[in-house]
Amino acid sequence: MAPFTLQRGRAPLLISLPHDGSFIPDDIAARMHSAARRAPDTDWHVGRLYQPLAEALGASVLKPRASRYVVDLNRPADGHALYPGQRETGLVPLIGFDGKPLYRDGAEPDAAEIQRRINDCWQPYHQAIAQELARLCAEHGRAVLWEGHSIRSRVPMLFEGRLPDFNLGTAAGASCTPALQDRLQACLASQSRFDFAVNGRFKGGYITRHYGTPATGVQAVQLELAQLNYMDEASFAYDEAKAPEVQELIGRMLQLCLA
Repeated sequence: MAPFTLQRGRAPLLISLPHDGSFIPDDIAARMHSAARRAPDTDWHVGRLYQPLAEALGASVLKPRASRYVVDLNRPADGHALYPGQRETGLVPLIGFDGKPLYRDGAEPDAAEIQRRINDCWQPYHQAIAQELARLCAEHGRAVLWEGHSIRSRVPMLFEGRLPDFNLGTAAGASCTPALQDRLQACLASQSRFDFAVNGRFKGGYITRHYGTPATGVQAVQLELAQLNYMDEASFAYDEAKAPEVQELIGRMLQLCLA
């Protein structure tokens, strides 16, 4: 089975959802604590949020099958820190966002297993990103890579207090043009339902930073959503009543990427 699904679109927009997957292979799950097997740090339901928007706009959508616990696709393959001096879960996480170990004592993956996970999951996903961006640039002369993420609104290990509802990251302005960042920020500022931050705690992960090179025609933007706005954070259940407002605002931002 392929480690990802790619839905190719007709517009110069690729929506990447690298933490949408929740599958953990049996041989890995058998060595994990029971709580970890639920993959609680999944970006729950982001595929459901983005799919109708992608179809309406003609965007491409890339989604992995495996959980970030298998390998984190939004981390560099060499494992270097994205936020030096701050606690992170890493390329192949050994702890969850609650700071608790994922594996039973002595059952952690060794270097050879980590490399296999990189070969089997990380490399194919990044090859797919690169190839799809190349296709879109060849057809349109430009492309926007949109990184769709979500996280619990309160994760004390990663940030203090409650996370803003919408967290826009552009690698401090390096991964997209000032014009695009300004349009997206103005869109967020034009509404009063959700609070937001731009290049705050989440400035964009490896994918945004690596592929966002405006000089070559590829812009990249990461959006980190606080999950309480579209789902129940305790049960992971999708909230049919709340989600449409979140979708509508995301849709407006995606349209600006195509302007």
